[in-house]
Amino acid sequence: MLFLLLGMVGLVLKYLGIGPVATLSWWYVLAPFGLAVLWWAWADKTGYTKRKEVEKMDARKKQRIEKQREAMGMLPKKRK
Repeated sequence: MLFLLLGMVGLVLKYLGIGPVATLSWWYVLAPFGLAVLWWAWADKTGYTKRKEVEKMDARKKQRIEKQREAMGMLPKKRK
């Protein structure tokens, strides 16, 4: 997402001719979009995206269970 944001800012600055970005080659301005594609390909190939999704779902599940236990008056046991 960071690469996309950086690419969009660079694209707007280049198009409007603002600052030092106006003098850069289009290859430098469009490079963050290529990096974003490479990042997504790597993340999908290695399972990074799915792993983060599962971690997020597990955290939600744990939070929901703790909330239900608290509502029923079943506080977590303390370790001795």
